[in-house]
Amino acid sequence: MVTAPLRPAALPPAGLPGLDPAWSRLVQAPDSAGVPRTWHLLDTAPDASPGEVAGTLVCVHGNPTWSYLWRHLAAAASAAPVPWRVVAVDQLEMGFSERTGVHRTLAQRVGDLTNLLDALELSGPVVAVGQDWGGIVVTGWAAAELERSSGGAGRHRAGSGGVHLAGLVVANTAASYPADAPPPGALRAATLPGVLPLVTRRAEVFLRTTLALPKPALPAGVRAAYRLPYGTAPDRAGIEDFVADVPVGHDHPSRPALDAVTGGVERLRAAGVPALVLWGPRDPVFGEWFLRDWRRRLPHADVHRFAGASHLTPEDPRFTPAVVQWLDERATAGPTPESILGSTSGPTAGAVEAGAPPRLWAALEERSGDDGPAVVEVAPDGTSRAISWSLLARRTRELAAGFEAMGVRPGQRVSLLVPPGADLTAALYAVLRVGAVAVVADAGLGVRGLTRAVTGSGVDWVVGVPKALAAARALRWPGRRVAAGPVSDAVLRATGATATLLEVAERGQNRLAAGLPLPPEPEAGAEGAVLFTSGSTGPAKGVVYTHAQLSRLASAMGAVIRTGPGAPLVSAFAPFALFGPALGATCVVPAMDVTRPATLTATALADAVAASRATSAFLSPAAVVNVLATADALDERRREALAGVRVLLSAGAPVPTPLLQRVRELMPLADPRTPYGATEVLPATDVSLSDVLEAGEGEGICVGRPVPGVVVGIAPLDADGRAGDEVDAVAGVTGEVVVGGEHVKDRYDQLWVTHAASVRVRPSAELARALGPGRWHRTGDVGHLDEAGRVWIEGRLAHVVVTADEVVTPVGPEQRAESVDGIARAALVGVGPREARQLVVVAEPETAVTGAVGRTTVAPPALAEAVRRATGRNLAAVLLVPALPTDVRHNSKIDRVRVASWAERVLAGDRAGRLA
Repeated sequence: MVTAPLRPAALPPAGLPGLDPAWSRLVQAPDSAGVPRTWHLLDTAPDASPGEVAGTLVCVHGNPTWSYLWRHLAAAASAAPVPWRVVAVDQLEMGFSERTGVHRTLAQRVGDLTNLLDALELSGPVVAVGQDWGGIVVTGWAAAELERSSGGAGRHRAGSGGVHLAGLVVANTAASYPADAPPPGALRAATLPGVLPLVTRRAEVFLRTTLALPKPALPAGVRAAYRLPYGTAPDRAGIEDFVADVPVGHDHPSRPALDAVTGGVERLRAAGVPALVLWGPRDPVFGEWFLRDWRRRLPHADVHRFAGASHLTPEDPRFTPAVVQWLDERATAGPTPESILGSTSGPTAGAVEAGAPPRLWAALEERSGDDGPAVVEVAPDGTSRAISWSLLARRTRELAAGFEAMGVRPGQRVSLLVPPGADLTAALYAVLRVGAVAVVADAGLGVRGLTRAVTGSGVDWVVGVPKALAAARALRWPGRRVAAGPVSDAVLRATGATATLLEVAERGQNRLAAGLPLPPEPEAGAEGAVLFTSGSTGPAKGVVYTHAQLSRLASAMGAVIRTGPGAPLVSAFAPFALFGPALGATCVVPAMDVTRPATLTATALADAVAASRATSAFLSPAAVVNVLATADALDERRREALAGVRVLLSAGAPVPTPLLQRVRELMPLADPRTPYGATEVLPATDVSLSDVLEAGEGEGICVGRPVPGVVVGIAPLDADGRAGDEVDAVAGVTGEVVVGGEHVKDRYDQLWVTHAASVRVRPSAELARALGPGRWHRTGDVGHLDEAGRVWIEGRLAHVVVTADEVVTPVGPEQRAESVDGIARAALVGVGPREARQLVVVAEPETAVTGAVGRTTVAPPALAEAVRRATGRNLAAVLLVPALPTDVRHNSKIDRVRVASWAERVLAGDRAGRLA
């Protein structure tokens, strides 16, 4: 006999924010025990025939939410050009579904969902979508459905009800959980004896705490809608039961069911089911371990971390657009390499292998008998230490063998927080040689930026100097730790390091002496490194390069730097100090703080050049400025050393032509070069001072012609300042600069949405043929090509000013403003709403600004009028400030977004405070 439910199922009241009442329906289906139950669910197209929708999204909420969680996705997916039907269920005991009084285990919930979906008689493509414990439930159903569909062998062959599994989307949930681990994160406190019923059922503590997690806060009406079905203690019994069902321990009743879900994830991977993993990194329950577990179990999955998001990921405004985009690009594709992240354009791993250049460490092995200098480290007093090729090669092999002995495995990630020099060079090449992935983040990112980079990358090991390891311990960075440099036992204990680099090398010596070989070389298409962007134009992003792409990048850089055997390189630009040995060139590290490029003095540069008779030097723009500013301190010997430099390169930000002309006074044999590119593709173009002078004046900065193997196109701007997907190489057309080549990045790390946007290109037939097997990258820069095929950069896409009448790129007007006597540096920004937006120049004067430091000054009328004439613009104002805000790494990229916000407040009469 079936007893009456404790509370029958019901329809939610009308008027809940964002919820269409027409979506709600009640459905009867047997639960896992065969007992008839009534469910509430949202269904956007219950009567749709298979041809009317692309497929069905089965969405399952977690604890303590209900199907309301999926209202945004339901609205967007059902309104897509090719709509999807959304079926979002309220699990039994939850939301507006029936309260039965049954304590439901994970196995029962998977069975409940299976029976409900069978009753709905779904057919066609189905994508399983879940968050929190609903993600575990729907993954269990998806794996079981795959098993029912020809034993899991054919994803597109219909199973029960004519369903074929088209994809899996999960957000902040689990694929597995160790049986011997305590409850995850914040659930530990909730599961203490006597606490669980108090915070989950008797009171709304657990419910309200969960709803408080999103930032910015959910509107009051939305929070009220979530609480609506949980108004009484009996209504909240399911919340308590859900927490109690967390399978902690080997003997927990739901442990076998969770293990079955974990096994099901393996079947999904083996069948090539497309998967999307979306994550809120600030989740207090499903932390980084769970995301790393998903990545390990579904290596083909598309992954995106929403910076700043927390547990309720579907409430983040970025979530729904990402899912809809993924459905369009992935859910209807087969399990081919092109449907896997990292293969959205360009060759497959096998094709890369066929034409792969030598690996980065090949030059070390070739010169293992050479006693000439490979790396030269220069001290502040001008003395130097040289490390020979033979020693560097031997130490690299020893470290590779030692890392393997310590447990470093192919595919694991190793963060390298060591200043440029012999230790970093040997450690980097050793990590690459064993097949691990080097994570390189510039210390200039600061503590917060480094924490985000190291934690977000999911590193397994951290190799660093004591200062970095102390930060790793204090900030709870993941990974086992290895100390670089001379370290005492006390420091080892304090930092939590398990070994020093010297001890790792000694382990490797013993292995090699015993005749144990190094592991097989990693495949050319395997991940080699994650290189972080500077963060100067947004949050720093991890850029993934395969081994083949790293080798091609090094070769391209070598061609531009004009360095190689017999051509030593002084590198004051930390990331590229690592490529010298790969090119067979002696790499000289000058005395400076690599986190602050402007600390390089002319004396330190000259000492580095003299230490190896270097013929090439690679400096950041900020370093160039300070070298010129400190040139008066040079003695005759040091001036003579600099006069021998034949190639000077500066990259990372534009370098003004007058500055390059001054460089020639110090290095008369050098024709300064400023290659253009980014962490995602460097170099893209190359240009010398002579080329710039030959090109003459133009709109923006001339960065030269594409380097061999690179194709550059333009995606034109529309009237709203947006760049489309069509890309061509027509001269004189302003738009986003798009670069293609074989040394372009593989992808962004765990930023699928960002990566997909960066490769969304429809090139002309001519550009497609020119690119061949390479990859595309949208740079985010705006510019144009001239009739001679030269590339001109006019600013960043995000800094384009759109008024009621025109689209204005900033760099050209800024250059003309800076030509006015009295103006040192300028930023062009727009203020006000678009229909009334006005142009404003905010500038640093060449002389000190009178008045209090940090306060703005309106330019004198004569100066303002001169700036207006020079720019050719009817400027609303010309404001003078002591300093314009710039990025950390280059000290030269102006933060125009910040300048615009500040200028708007100033012109509105607010006390805006200090700008820089």
